[in-house]
Amino acid sequence: MKRTIVLTLILTLILSVQLATAGDHQVKPKNGIVLAMFGTTVEPALRGLLNIKEKMEKAYPSTPVRIAFTSNIIRKVWQKRAADPAYVKAHPEVPYEILHAQGPLATIANFQDEGYTNLIVQPTHIAPAEEFLDLSTYVTALASIDTIKEKFKPFNHLVIGRPMLGTFGDSHPYDKDIEVAAKAMKEDIERAKKAGAALVYMGHGNDYFPSGGSYLQFQHVMNETYPEVTTLVGTVEGYPAFDQVLEVLKEKGIKKVVIRAFMIVAGDHATNDMAGPEEDSWKSMLVKEGITVEPYLHGMGENDKVAAIYVRHAAETAADAGIELK
Repeated sequence: MKRTIVLTLILTLILSVQLATAGDHQVKPKNGIVLAMFGTTVEPALRGLLNIKEKMEKAYPSTPVRIAFTSNIIRKVWQKRAADPAYVKAHPEVPYEILHAQGPLATIANFQDEGYTNLIVQPTHIAPAEEFLDLSTYVTALASIDTIKEKFKPFNHLVIGRPMLGTFGDSHPYDKDIEVAAKAMKEDIERAKKAGAALVYMGHGNDYFPSGGSYLQFQHVMNETYPEVTTLVGTVEGYPAFDQVLEVLKEKGIKKVVIRAFMIVAGDHATNDMAGPEEDSWKSMLVKEGITVEPYLHGMGENDKVAAIYVRHAAETAADAGIELK
């Protein structure tokens, strides 16, 4: 009897140790967010990017949020600046994470190396065009990595969020995203209305991808939602171009416009291509046509309602993947 009791106690003790040990080795999911941004080299324009990051961190204080720049050229500029002590000293307002910004692949890899198993890559792109599709390819490729033993898979979930104007698919209709975007831009309508002017947006566009449809649908929704102000969208590259915008302004006899970059940052395109003193800037070409121009040099990322769009897109993407952001 005593021997049976002793054996029972030993077996109970062994089982308890095994269960405790198994519990110690359970891998708890760690969630992270990668904010994938094209980037900018213009210091004041960083406000738009950092505002989105701040709003994301405020919404999910227990989830690390890291910035990644998708532009190779922009990253190289910051790398050169980071290596220049004089520049760093002269620009204390530039955060370390900008000076040492990495690309999406490196940012994702660093997260994974630190044990993060669930990652949401949230782009701050406007339209589902070249930059977004390239990023989607990276994310899809990494997410497809499999291993013989499941516990060695680099990610449980690696998913990508939607750009501002949505993307293809039936889970989140893009027309609803465009409607939300139009509501977020009400402040621009108020600004143009106060100035007695039309509202002209300068988007980036693409010479090799038909992103113009998203811009034109946004333009249509803006004019339906705010019929009191004529809203037009043109792009630096591709369609609709400046000439299409000018043609409509002439047809409507509009003599004053508020122009704003339809971009997250008011960077080089806004300060030079849109509002610069050169003869081929949008401002100069409009003035030449007898149109008064009032530039608004602020990136859309500075608009809290726009920042909220990206926060919501990240949340919806996480929920679709069964990830709980905190």
